Amino acid sequence: MRQYAFDAAIVTVALLGGVLLGHPVVSGVFARVARSARGPRTGAQAAADPPAAHVADPPPLAGGRWIGYLERVSVVTALLVGWPEGIALAVAIKGLGRYQELRSATPGTAERFIIGTFTSLLWACAWGLLGRWGLAVTR
Repeated sequence: MRQYAFDAAIVTVALLGGVLLGHPVVSGVFARVARSARGPRTGAQAAADPPAAHVADPPPLAGGRWIGYLERVSVVTALLVGWPEGIALAVAIKGLGRYQELRSATPGTAERFIIGTFTSLLWACAWGLLGRWGLAVTR
């Protein structure tokens, strides 16, 4: 019984960390990319131009936050149960589901999609592998 409690705690922490903490991480990467796209600004440029006057971010895709949560649940769960092929399935479903929308989107939207997907996948993989390691150590 005690082992099941440890396993449940490890799975819960891996899912919560991988899923819920992923959104702030992805948002932080987007902010970092936006800052680097503006390029270096000297003190005079920074004072003369308000930040909003620089490169505008493409609009987010509808439902992107929820799709990201579901993607991270899928990835963490696939790794926890030892089925890494599930990651490919999650990525394929996401890509196919967004294909038409990305082809007709404004410039920069596809790049934002790729950056968000890779960031989300790497974050979820880290938590899934950490959880898998935790489950192996407690046995």
